[in-house]
Formats: sequence, structure tokens, C-alpha cells
Amino acid sequence: MIGLISVTAAGAVARDRLAAAWPERTRVYEGPAGDAVRAAFAECAQVVCFLATGAVVRLLAPLLGGKTSDPGVVCVDEGGRFAVSLLGGHGGGANELAREVGALLGAEPVVTTATDAVDLPGLDTLGLPAEGAVAAVSRALLDGEPVALRTEVAWPLPALPVTGAGSGQEHGYTVTVTDRAVEPGPRDVLLRPPTLVVGVGASRGAPADEVLALIRDALAEAGLSARSVAELATVDAKSREPGLLAAAERLGVPLVTHPAGELARVEVPNPSAAPLAAVGTPSVAEAAALLGGGELLVPKRKSAASPAMATCAVVRRPGRGRLAVVGLGPGARDLLTPRARAELRRASVLVGLDQYVDQIRDLLRPGTRVLESGLGAEEERARTAVAEARAGRAVALIGSGDAGVYAMASPALAEATRDIDVVGVPGVTAALAAGAILGAPLGHDHVSISLSDLHTPWEVIERRVRAAAEADLVVTFYNPRSRGRDWQLPKALAVLTGHREPGTPVGVVRNASRADESSRLTTLGELDPAWVDMMTVVTVGNTATREIAGRMVTPRGYRWQEEPR
Repeated sequence: MIGLISVTAAGAVARDRLAAAWPERTRVYEGPAGDAVRAAFAECAQVVCFLATGAVVRLLAPLLGGKTSDPGVVCVDEGGRFAVSLLGGHGGGANELAREVGALLGAEPVVTTATDAVDLPGLDTLGLPAEGAVAAVSRALLDGEPVALRTEVAWPLPALPVTGAGSGQEHGYTVTVTDRAVEPGPRDVLLRPPTLVVGVGASRGAPADEVLALIRDALAEAGLSARSVAELATVDAKSREPGLLAAAERLGVPLVTHPAGELARVEVPNPSAAPLAAVGTPSVAEAAALLGGGELLVPKRKSAASPAMATCAVVRRPGRGRLAVVGLGPGARDLLTPRARAELRRASVLVGLDQYVDQIRDLLRPGTRVLESGLGAEEERARTAVAEARAGRAVALIGSGDAGVYAMASPALAEATRDIDVVGVPGVTAALAAGAILGAPLGHDHVSISLSDLHTPWEVIERRVRAAAEADLVVTFYNPRSRGRDWQLPKALAVLTGHREPGTPVGVVRNASRADESSRLTTLGELDPAWVDMMTVVTVGNTATREIAGRMVTPRGYRWQEEPR
């Protein structure tokens, strides 16, 4: 919840705009400023104060506890010009909140956190628990000093401006990704990825303290960090066992349960007749831990109590790489979606066509590894992106428009297997960008057809064009004409001419949304294929499409409700 506090009429106006925009996220605090700040600070995860920063600092000072517990606080000035991230920039999310508030109110977000100011990911914002000299190593990164990255377990981190792997001794500073129970040195940061799954079995009424003691002893003896435990796993029959639920809550992880039949199919080193009789599987702890795959680090062990009421086993699951297939839109920067921007900044590896890489190179974080290639290497780029993700990295594979429309999503997903996470990021495809320029040509049923016969035989393309013509669909042609492929468009238009009048509106848009954009509205009978190249999208209307005031419009209903004037 975000607490909103104001003391003036102007502040109340801005406050109410936030409250109206975020009704489920916000709570307005009335009354004297001091009382309101104290209440919001105690009850909310974030606070927005429409007050001077000095006043807020004085009110907050007695309330501060620590950067891991204090809420994020943003101040907005009386004129609504600035949204200042005052407290909890990373841990409290105030930096991002300042950007959100600024976007909504038209205010400039002011973020002074050093890493954010120079576009570096904060070590405490990577989604992993961070231990050790976070401030010192962050300062080294800011100063450009050598920092080594050690990945004892693979994890898809965003780009970090590190100097490479190594022991760290030759660099002085290290960032280590590990689930081992080691202590950081004075120049070290340990990042704890959630790689460990603890399988647990328990008799009815097993105390939470006994379960926790068993788990902590097992982790300690194996040299593993409790901060890397991702979940406790058990059989469905134990989904409401109070001791297991309490143990999971105290560890801060979910209790995940599985059907006995699934657990019974998992091969384990230590099956037993007792759980088979009790819950229908010869193994609970080992089978639940191993169900998702991984390396068994701690075989089944019993608690030290007598009689023992709990068992556990520990598995390390391999870190899953992440492949984001990102559509960049038609070219204009303001048509690149916020989600696409976020994925570009989250990636440590970018794979793409060289000309598309050039479009967004300035958006990449320092340290991003760029793997670019020229035209005609789509399958190679797809294989490269998947291979990088399989190595445990965070990868962005880019394409123009929407990556799922005549672009990189298809070859990438044909290569991808279940051992990586795949995220699709939609983009504004060329048909939509061209349609917006032309008017509303896609107001009713429509189809997109590529006229390139590089991957599809012309006989198949022609059959699809004919089917679209007979079905009276609006047709958008991608890849309509090139220097070496100049006959397909006239043939496709001839097919459409057999089903539509010569006066049918046709829109021709070249380089939609880019600086050299051009467009024209013509007819099926007057269209000259020489106007068209590979950077052009051609949209042919159906029998209901009209030109109205210089715009191409297809009615939402098949017939016009009234004749346009």
C-alpha cells in the first residue's frame, strides 16, 4: 500500500490524482502532517508526501530503522515539478515509484542513488539476497575499478560491468553467485540464488521447531546457505500440516506440495515402506526435492528427536537461463514498449540483426554482451540465443515489429527446450503501424500475408491470397517486393482484382514511424508496384472499405450503418 500525505490545496489536488489513478494501491492520510507521516510510515510499504523535502526529513528522522525495513518515500514539491526519491530508493522501491509518480503527474523524477544515476544495476536490486560489502563493491563499480564476477551456480543476472571471472585476488573486489555457506570478505559481495529445494516429510503433529532444526542442521553440515532455499516440498497429504506450514513461513519460502502418484514415480536412493503405507509413496523428502530435477546434495535424514517426526533431503536445481524474445516495434523510439525497454535492460546478452541492434544500443546497460549478425542469419541467431540461455544467462533476442510476426520468435521457440524460461514481449507490428497512418483499414476481419517465397513456395502463397480474396478479407502484404523478387506483388494483386472492384482503396506505407516515413492512398486499379519495396507495407481493403476525408476506413460492421457524408 502507498500512503498519500498532503497539507496544502495544491498538494491535495495532486494527491487525489494519484488516488484516482491507483485506487487499489493507495490510502489517503488526513490530519496534521506529523501524525499522518508517522501513521503511513508504520502501515505502508511506500509513502508519497506532497511536502518540502526538508520538512519530511525532520518528520522521518525519529522513525528510521534501517534500509531493509524502512518504506520507500517520495516527495513531490508544491508546484508538482519534481518527484524526489528521498528514502529507500532500492529496498523500498522509491526510485521506481518516483518514476511512476512523475509519469502520472508530469513531474521530473529525481533519483540520486549513485548506481541509478549512472545506469548501473544496484547489487541489492538484482532480485537475490546480497551479503557483504555491497556499498564498497558498488563504489568500485562506479569508479571503474576491477571487479571479478564468480558464478559458482549459473543464474540469469542482468549485465554487470565486471572484468571477468577469477578468484578475485587479482582484482581486489568480487561478486560471487553462490549457495554455499561462506562468509564474504571485506571486498566481497555474495549473491544468493534460490537454487536449493528442501524436501520434507513429517508425521502428524511434527513440531515446527523440530522441522526447522533438522533443515538447518542438514544445510550446515552440507555447507549450504539457508538464504538460497527456494521452497520446502512435500506430498499433498501434508499440505495442511501445521509444523510444515510454520517452518516454511519462518524460512520465508513457500510450501509446495505434489501428488503421491507423482512422487512414487521418482527414483530415489532411500525408499521406505513406511511412507508408502501412510501416504502412498515410498519416498516423500527425497522424491519431493528431486521431482523438478537437480543434484541430490543431502540424502534423506531424520530429525534428532526421539522418536523422529521429520525427514528432509536437499537438492540443488540448476539455474534456468532466461530468453526474452523482444519486439522493437516499427522503428520509432516512442513505439518501443516499456516492457521491451525493461527486458533490454534486464539482459546480460543481446542477440540481434546488426541494424536493429543499432536502434537500441543506447538503451543497453554497461557490460551487456552484444552478439550481432547480418541479414539472412535468422536461424543462426535463434540457435545462438538459445545456447546462451542454456548456459544460464539472461538473453534478449530482438526483432522488428512484433517478434512473433514474421520475426525471431518462431525460429527461437523451435530451438528452445524446457530447460530454459522463455518470455515473449509483444511489439507494434508493421500492419498496425501502417494502419494507424492510413486511418482504420483493419476495422473488420483482416489477414497478413508475406509475399516472400524464400521460406514458403509461391503456390502456397497464391492459394492463401486467393482464399483471402474469396473471403473478402482486408489483406496486408508484408515483404511485397524487392529487386530480385518483383513479380509476386502483381500476381497477388491480379488475384484480388478478380474479386474486388478497381476502385477498392489500397494503402501504401513505407518506413512506418521512421524519419523518412511516406504513405499514399490509392486504389487497386491505380496501384503501381514500382512504388513498393521491402520497407513497404501494402494494405488492400475489402468490398466495404471506403476512403473518407483522405483516410482509409473499413467499417466495424460489414455494412455501413448510414452512408458517410
